[in-house]
Amino acid sequence: MPIFAAPELYMKNYKRHTITAALPYANGPVHIGHLAGCYLPADIYARYMRSIGEDVVYVCGSDENGVAITLKAMQEGLTPQELVDKYHGMIKKAFEDFGISFDIYSRTSSPEHHQTASDFFKVLYDKGVFTKKVSKQYYDVKFKQFLADRYIFGECPNCHYPNAYGDQCENCGTSLDPTDLINPKSRLSGEQPEIRETEHWYLPLQKYEEWLKGWILDGHSEWKANVLGQCRSWLMQGLHERSITRDMNWGVPVPLPGAEGKVLYVWLDAPIGYITATKQWAAAQNKDWKLYWQDEDTRLIHFIGKDNIVFHCIIFPVMLKAHGEFILPDNVPANEFLNIEGEKVSTSRNWAVWLHEYLVDFPGKQDVLRYVLCSNAPETKDNDFLWKDFQAKNNNELAAIVGNLVNRVLVLTHNYYQGHTPPRGETGDAERFLTDEIEDYPSRIGTLAQEFKFREALTELMNLARLGNKYLTDGEPWKTIKTHPEYAGTVLNYSLQLLANFAILSEPFLPGTSAKLKHILKMGVTGWNDAGNMDMIAEGTLIGEPVILFEKIDDETIEKQVLKLQNSKKQLQTVLETDKEAEKTDFIPFKDNITFDDFSKLDLRIGTIEAAEKVKDADKLLKLLVDLGSEKRTVVSGIALSFSAEEVVGKQVCLVANLEPRKIKGILSQGMILMTEDENKKLVFVNPDGIVPAGQGVS
Repeated sequence: MPIFAAPELYMKNYKRHTITAALPYANGPVHIGHLAGCYLPADIYARYMRSIGEDVVYVCGSDENGVAITLKAMQEGLTPQELVDKYHGMIKKAFEDFGISFDIYSRTSSPEHHQTASDFFKVLYDKGVFTKKVSKQYYDVKFKQFLADRYIFGECPNCHYPNAYGDQCENCGTSLDPTDLINPKSRLSGEQPEIRETEHWYLPLQKYEEWLKGWILDGHSEWKANVLGQCRSWLMQGLHERSITRDMNWGVPVPLPGAEGKVLYVWLDAPIGYITATKQWAAAQNKDWKLYWQDEDTRLIHFIGKDNIVFHCIIFPVMLKAHGEFILPDNVPANEFLNIEGEKVSTSRNWAVWLHEYLVDFPGKQDVLRYVLCSNAPETKDNDFLWKDFQAKNNNELAAIVGNLVNRVLVLTHNYYQGHTPPRGETGDAERFLTDEIEDYPSRIGTLAQEFKFREALTELMNLARLGNKYLTDGEPWKTIKTHPEYAGTVLNYSLQLLANFAILSEPFLPGTSAKLKHILKMGVTGWNDAGNMDMIAEGTLIGEPVILFEKIDDETIEKQVLKLQNSKKQLQTVLETDKEAEKTDFIPFKDNITFDDFSKLDLRIGTIEAAEKVKDADKLLKLLVDLGSEKRTVVSGIALSFSAEEVVGKQVCLVANLEPRKIKGILSQGMILMTEDENKKLVFVNPDGIVPAGQGVS
C-alpha cells in the first residue's frame, strides 16, 4: 500500500522529524487547557507520524527554572529543588497515565541541561551576539537582592488592580514594566524596594528583524493564521533588545567570570531544554542527537499554546540562527486557549480541571477526554469545555456510534458464527461502495493530520464509524441469516474489516480504544499503511468476546464535577471581594493585645500528615491523620477546595493541639491546622522552614 500523506511534506524528502511540546512549568499540576492547547495535538501528530513509518523523536520535559519556581517554593515552605522534584514527578506520572507518548520527558534542573544551556550561551557570547549594559532595577534592601519582575507587586496603572505583577497585570492583561507599578512592593519583605544599578546581557532582536520578516512572512505563509497574525504584529511594531540574564541564585548560572549571582533568563534556557532532552534520548538509544537538530533532512515542529508564540517563532529562532549550527522550526502549529464552563482557566484560583484528578474521577476514560478535547480543540479560536458537552460526546457519539457498532458486530458474529470470522458470499453495490470509501479513508484522515487539522481528522474518523453503522443496519444480518445466510456472512465479514480499519486509523486519536480493538480482532502489529483494504481479518479467525468500549456517564457524575467548579467560583468571588477590601487597606488589622499567659495556654505542635481523605458529602472538608510523635490525631480541616487529599500527605503542619475536640460531620476532630493565604488568596500551610521531629513544640 502507498504512504498516504500530504504531498508537500514528502516533496522535501525529510528523513526524520523532531517534535517538541512546550515544557510545562513545574510549579503546579497539568490541567486540560494544557492538554488541548499543546500536548494532545502533539501526541496525535507524533503517533500518526510513527504509524506511517517515519523516524520520529517526540520530546518534552519540566521547565524548572525561573522566578515563579522560587516564589511557589517559598509559599509551600520548600526549597526550589524540593518543589520541582514534587511537581516534576506529578506531571510526568499524569502524562504517562494519560498515554502521552513522549520518547523522553526530561527536566531543566538536570546537570546535563545546565551544561547544554551554558554551552549554547557561550557560543553566542563568543560570537559577540549579546550586548551588555547597565540598567536600573528594584532591589530589596532587607533581603539584599535584586528583584525579578514577579518578585514585585503593586497597583496596575491601567485598571488599578492592587496586586499586579511586575511584568503583567493578571486582572486586565496589560504588559508592564516593574517601574510602571503604583506603590510597588517586594514579595520578599513586603516593603517598597529601592532602584539600583545592575549589569546584564541582552539579545538584540532588532538586528534580526528583516531576516525574521523574510523567513516567517514570506517563507512560511502556510503557518496557521493565528500564528502568522501574532508574528506579524510583533514584527510590525518593531523588535527591541531583550534581557537574557537575571539576578537570581536558582537556574542556569551565567558561565562567565564576574557573573556570580546571575542566571540565564528562563525563556532563554527553556527551549534549549528540547535539545537537552534529545541528547539524553539519543544517548540512551545509541543515536546521534545532532541528526535531529543540525541536519537539513530533519523537520522541526514546535507544538505550543498561543502565549508561547513569540518565544518559539521569534526569540528561539533568532537564537538558533545566531548559533549557526541548528535547523529552524518548519512549523509552529499553536492553538488558542480552552476556557472552562465559560470562565478563563486560572490556576491560582483553582478554576481548572486537573489531569491527575480527572484520572482518579474517571478511571479508564483517557480516550473519552482525548476525544472531547480534540473534537472541541481551540485550533483557530478560544473554545469552551463544558461538562454537559463532555457527557453528551461520550454518550451520544463514542458510546452510541463507536461502541454500538463494535458491540453489534461482535455480538452477531458470536451468535451466528461462534465468534469466527464468516466467509464472504455474494456482494453487491453496498460492498463496492464500502470498499471504495475505506480505501480513501487513510489518505483523507492522514492529509488532515499532516495539515494539523486534527478536529477535522477526528470527524472523518467518526464518519467511518457512522458508515459502518449504516452498512450494518442496511444489511440486516439478523434477518438475512434466515433468508440469505451467505449474504449475512458477507455483511459481518465486511463489518469486521471496517472495524480493523477503524482500529488502525483511530490509534493517534484514541490509542486505548485502538489497542482494545486490535486485541479483540487478533490483528497483531499494524501501521497506517495496512489500512485501506478489506482483507485484514482472515476467514475463520476467532475474535474476542463482545465488550462495552464506552460506558454511559450519568447525570449525577457530571453534576459532581459541575459542583466542584461552582465551589471554585464561590471561592473566586470571595477572593474578588477580598481584593476590593485590599484596595482600602494594605494590611489585615492587628487584633487586641494579649498577655504572655494568654499565649502560653496554646499548645502548638508540629505534626506530619500521614493520611488524608475527602469527607463524604462535604466538598470543603478533608479528614487528616496527623502524626504528633507520641500519638496520632484525627483532624477535620476545611482545605479541600485548595488541596487534594493526595498532595497533603507527607506535609508538615502546625497544629493547635489543645483545642477542645468537636464533632464535624460525625467525625471527632482533635485539633486545628494553622493556615494563611498567599498573595492570590490561596491557602498556604504554616509550617517549619525545615523538617523537624513530629510532636515538636512551637514557642
